Amino acid sequence: MAGTETHYILPRPEFGKPVKLLIVVAPYYKDIADMLIAGAKAEIEAAGAAWDLVEVPGALEVPTAIAISDRRSNFDGYVALGCVIRGETTHYDTVCNDSSRAISLMGLQGLCIGNGILTVENRDQAIVRADPEGQNKGGGAAAAALHLIALGRKWGERTKGIGFRPAGSFQVAEGGEGSSQA
Repeated sequence: MAGTETHYILPRPEFGKPVKLLIVVAPYYKDIADMLIAGAKAEIEAAGAAWDLVEVPGALEVPTAIAISDRRSNFDGYVALGCVIRGETTHYDTVCNDSSRAISLMGLQGLCIGNGILTVENRDQAIVRADPEGQNKGGGAAAAALHLIALGRKWGERTKGIGFRPAGSFQVAEGGEGSSQA
């Protein structure tokens, strides 16, 4: 059973300059969401970071809210929180897969996101995972975002391009063939 296993937890990152995270939560199951939020806030505050909180209707809206915030605000990272409990239809699969995929794609684009959207079979599983005194998945999602922010700051700003070189980076050599100017 997952509740009895022990896992290695990375040491909390330290920051030399302020960090601000946005917690985006879908409080569809309010009691579970409140536990996830409590765990996330505690972890963020323990790292000396600041946070803001927004609520959205459901798990599918969490990635959209993060994307809007990324375009229009100045957060260093994001904590995605919510809970999807399996029901009688395939809607569960759609919500779980699409919200997770969207968050993953934004992460691959460079956003620092801790995904704490629970995908469970029943309410009991959700409570065990959300409880800050239990598995504390809200705190774990916040820790993931903080670690990604620290990693990004460690490596600093991108200094080299990705993919193809821009058209202006090639010169024509005497023989008429292109030569790269690295």
